[in-house]
Amino acid sequence: MNGTDLDVVALGNAIVDVLSESDDRFLELHGLPKGGMQLIDESQAKKLYGDMGPGVEMSGGSAANTVVGVAALGGRAAFIGRVQDDQLGEVFTHDIRASGVAFEPPAPKPGAATARCLILVTPDAQRTMNTFLGASAELGPDDIDPAIIARAQVTYLEGYLWDPEPAKAAFRKAMDAAKDAGRKVALTLSDSFCVDRHRAEFRELVKGPVDILFANEAEIMSLYETDSFDSALAQVQKETHLAVLTRSEKGCVIVSEGEPLVISASKPDMLVDSTGAGDLFAAGFLFGYTAGRGLADCGRLGAIAAAEVISHYGARPEKDLKTLIGGV
Repeated sequence: MNGTDLDVVALGNAIVDVLSESDDRFLELHGLPKGGMQLIDESQAKKLYGDMGPGVEMSGGSAANTVVGVAALGGRAAFIGRVQDDQLGEVFTHDIRASGVAFEPPAPKPGAATARCLILVTPDAQRTMNTFLGASAELGPDDIDPAIIARAQVTYLEGYLWDPEPAKAAFRKAMDAAKDAGRKVALTLSDSFCVDRHRAEFRELVKGPVDILFANEAEIMSLYETDSFDSALAQVQKETHLAVLTRSEKGCVIVSEGEPLVISASKPDMLVDSTGAGDLFAAGFLFGYTAGRGLADCGRLGAIAAAEVISHYGARPEKDLKTLIGGV
């Protein structure tokens, strides 16, 4: 697109992930919904952190993971999110910049600490996420510079951040700026529990300003309140321009004009941790999309990036993604 020097700019939670191996009994004892994401407060975060086993700390956040993936593939990416002036805030800022993503955090406000997500990974590679949003939830419209939005082909929005009212206002300002500049808006539904909380508003976004929708099987069925994936697929095809629906080992379905495209999943070297699979799938897809690739190629790029990230702990790529996609 003319006048763009960025492929993707993402708005999302600036979070440091803490990953720890766990088992189903630990989840049951703590009342944690396996495979889902729940919001916790600062006191709950401290208690759960104290009960968890040894952990690995690394920068995360769904949309942040996606733009790190875009940069790892060779794309041009930026991130908008809030951190606090504390140790984890410094870690997040260093990590995302070192990944090649442009990030200029807004001036910190007194108050909540930098966000963290406590991730419990069970032997079946399912991840159960417990998120203290902290400073990231304080993102507001004053933190959105329309000039940065106008520089990017796609503005990518993280559904997780739709909970706080100031963040909603920030999202709406970013969507308006993207539309004013003739750019595209992408939304990831993030989690079926998130969809349950905001179904009506998400439906309006899908039918309105959103050009590209990312969702997994559970999320799209929750959005349309059906237990049939085919039914949800038929409904989303009527309501949005482009939907990318991931189905784990079944691959993905890309819905646009005409017949849906079915793309096979890429087989990982080893299934270790599903954290970040959807984030990196979106990275691969958006990298291809902003480079003018066909939708089938975009889907294959997404599948390759997702397979890499689930072959190890953590939601950021470890192998050279440019090498992995060499033949696509």
